[in-house]
Amino acid sequence: MSPRAPRARAGAVHPRVWAPTVVALLVAGAVWEHVARDNPYVLPALRAVGGQLVGEPLFYLRNAWTTLSEALLGLAIAALAAFAVAVAVSESALLRRAVMPLAVVLNVTPVVAIAPALTVAFGFGVLPKVLVAALTTFFPLLMNTATGLRSVPREVLQVFRTVHASRWDVLVRLRFPSALPYVFAALRVAFPLSLVGAIVAEFTAPGASAGLGTVISVASANSQLDRVFASIACLALMGVLLLAVVTAVERRVLSWHASQGR
Repeated sequence: MSPRAPRARAGAVHPRVWAPTVVALLVAGAVWEHVARDNPYVLPALRAVGGQLVGEPLFYLRNAWTTLSEALLGLAIAALAAFAVAVAVSESALLRRAVMPLAVVLNVTPVVAIAPALTVAFGFGVLPKVLVAALTTFFPLLMNTATGLRSVPREVLQVFRTVHASRWDVLVRLRFPSALPYVFAALRVAFPLSLVGAIVAEFTAPGASAGLGTVISVASANSQLDRVFASIACLALMGVLLLAVVTAVERRVLSWHASQGR
C-alpha cells in the first residue's frame, strides 16, 4: 500500500483560489503593453510606470501620505457625524423625516461642484480637502448605520422593553451590535470613497503643493503619462490595502455573525 500523501498545510490557499486572479492580471498586463506599444500617447509602458515608482519612491510615499491623511481624517469626521445623526434619526421619527431629505440632497449634489466653494471659504490648506473627503463618505455611513440601528428584531426589542431597559442599554447592548454588519459594509465603500474625495479636492485646489491629486494634475499638464499612472497605481494600492484592513477587522469583530460563516 502506498503511503498517504502529506496533508495540506493549515491555512494553505488552493491554486484554484489565486490562479484566476494571476491569469487575469497577466492577460491585462499583456493587453496594456500591446496598447502602449502602438499608442504611447494613450498609455505608458508598464516598465515606465514601474521605473517611476522605483526611481522616486520617497516622492510618491510623501504625496501618498498627504492624500491618505486627508482621506482618513475626513472619513473619521464623517463617521462620527454619521453615527450621531443615525442615532438621532433612529430614535425620533420626526427627526428622521426632517434630516433624511437633507442628507439625500447633499448626496446627490456633485462633490466636484462643492469642492471649489470649500476652497474659497476655507483657503488652500488641508481643511477643505478633509471636508470634501468627509462629505463624500458621510451619506453611505449615515444610511447604513441608521438602517442597522433600526434592524433589531421586534421580539428581542420587546424583551428589552419588558425588563424596562433604558434607551442607553437598548442602544449599546442591542441596536449597536445589530448595526455592526451594516457599519462594516458601509466602511468597505467609504474607505475608497474617502480617497476619491481627497483627490477631487486636490484637483480643485489651485496652488496645492502636495498630494497625489496635485501630482496627477501637474503631470497631466506636462504630458507625463508615466507619472500620472504611477500616481494612479499608488491610489489603487492604497485602496486595496484599506479594504483589506477593514475586511480583517470585520472578520475579527464579527466572528460571531452569520455573515462571516465559511
